[in-house]
Amino acid sequence: MTHHQEPVWRQAIAGAQILFVAFGALVLVPILTGLNPSMALLGAGIGTLIFQACTGRKVPIFLGSSFAFIAPIIYSVQTWGIPATLSGLFASGALYLMLALLIKLRGVAFIHRIMPPVVVGPIIMLIGLGLAGVAVNLAMGKTGDGKAVLVDYQTALLVAGVSLATTVAIALKAKGIFRLIPILAGVAVGYSLSAFLGLVNFSAIAAAPWFAVPPFVTPQWSWPAIFFMIPVALAPAIEHVGDIIAIGAVTGRDYTARPGLHRTMLGDGLAVCVAGLIGGPPVTTYSEVTGAVMITRNHNPVIMTWAACIAILMAFFGKFNALLQSIPTPVMGGIMILLFGSIAAVGLNTLIHARVDMHRPRNLIIVSLVLVFGIGGLTLQAGWVTLQGVSLCGITAVLLNLFLPKEKRDSAQQTF
Repeated sequence: MTHHQEPVWRQAIAGAQILFVAFGALVLVPILTGLNPSMALLGAGIGTLIFQACTGRKVPIFLGSSFAFIAPIIYSVQTWGIPATLSGLFASGALYLMLALLIKLRGVAFIHRIMPPVVVGPIIMLIGLGLAGVAVNLAMGKTGDGKAVLVDYQTALLVAGVSLATTVAIALKAKGIFRLIPILAGVAVGYSLSAFLGLVNFSAIAAAPWFAVPPFVTPQWSWPAIFFMIPVALAPAIEHVGDIIAIGAVTGRDYTARPGLHRTMLGDGLAVCVAGLIGGPPVTTYSEVTGAVMITRNHNPVIMTWAACIAILMAFFGKFNALLQSIPTPVMGGIMILLFGSIAAVGLNTLIHARVDMHRPRNLIIVSLVLVFGIGGLTLQAGWVTLQGVSLCGITAVLLNLFLPKEKRDSAQQTF
């Protein structure tokens, strides 16, 4: 029996399983950034369908909320508000579209020239390390900026510790499909403990309607937010290339050739644009889903259609949205400690995997400046344009790589 002859009910169950795997990370981003979880589900569902339309439904991939945007969204929402932030996110999607056009015209090699591992590695590390303070504050029962106490310190640490320990235990010890849902397991156990300790407000869930149209938010044009957000999209755009190669390795197909990397990048970019237009977080290709495809050995792209449709339906389930918004901050804080640390580790692994030689002054300068600029919180202001965090460091790393003189042997470092 081929994939496309599978019974519809089996395809639907497989689709629900994919959504289940992606779910913890999918709703984590809006919960942390102040966006609405319903809009994340709606954006992921619509985004995946757009991606499938652009790629002729050839690639078994689900698009979910991108972690790379967490810190920039938090900063942007605090500085310019949600509507202005959404205009920046829409512009990030437009950057993907430009990259898709360039890939079609020039091939994928030019991206690796502009952003080799010595550039991508420290930027990814910074995406994780830049959020370390937020994670620790939430785990200690404070707000992300540490200015207000939400939960008693001892209670918060207990809840955060249990949530973190559960996530670690599932990631290390679980078998099969359960190994792919450590975030979901950590949230479930942490939430149960929080409910037992009286930290969960159930009245909001009881008051929520069963059916509710998600609260759409339209973008408001803001040049400062746009200039701040566009460079952030560089790292997930490069990550997209890696994800497409990874899913190809799992299924035994070269998706960079057919349907083509320019088509997958176009699909991802349009999905980010749509998410920005409706009020959801930016979406990107999900490595958790690649892991699920690897374990289930079900390579049928139709399953992702089912996952997308179920996500869209869930977005209109009012009580479910209220349940997500009732998760206490220490639960999220405990899980974020591991999550942001693992993002930093991915960046470090990028440098190790590419064998970037840190004894070479050029490589050392790029990595050193990027990390200290980012972690130290350097801000550059020119008129109404402000650069800081990932956006400043992304531009810095690219420019340093382009203009610092290369050693002859450095050409070996320029490829993945």
